[in-house]
Amino acid sequence: MRALAIVAMLAALILPAGCQREAEDYVSIKGKVFIFNIRYARAFYMLTLNRLPATPDNAVVIAEFEDPRGGPALVQEQKVFPNMSRIDLQSPDVDCVVTDKAYKIRIRLLSPTGEVLQTIDTTLESTLDATMLPEHALFEGPVYTRTQKGYNADGSIRFRKKCG
Repeated sequence: MRALAIVAMLAALILPAGCQREAEDYVSIKGKVFIFNIRYARAFYMLTLNRLPATPDNAVVIAEFEDPRGGPALVQEQKVFPNMSRIDLQSPDVDCVVTDKAYKIRIRLLSPTGEVLQTIDTTLESTLDATMLPEHALFEGPVYTRTQKGYNADGSIRFRKKCG
């Protein structure tokens, strides 16, 4: 009789564990890349997420991008509106990006009430180095007026020096 009671208790503990749902995905990564804009002498992360059907309206996506220069993560937020099928997040400008180093990105989706629904940890490696950017913007205004700061006296582009 005692053995039967133990088996019944074990079954009561095991059965609910088998019925638990897997964590549901709300967003997936569609693309991630470093953008190097030579005209404006700036670089930044660009992250695109697919919104999956289970994603609630008015949720908030928070992306934390590793700062290549060091220091705290660069944080961007985007509210999820009803007609959005994708979610784009752009970091603030970054400097000191080096080739083939894995930079960390953490993505969190929060419900409208602030509950964490999903967390994605990923990395991004650049195929370019920040030294390919000029020190200053090369042009100003809509008619591409050359800046003095972007060029050396001989007319060659003044590129950034390696960080560190």
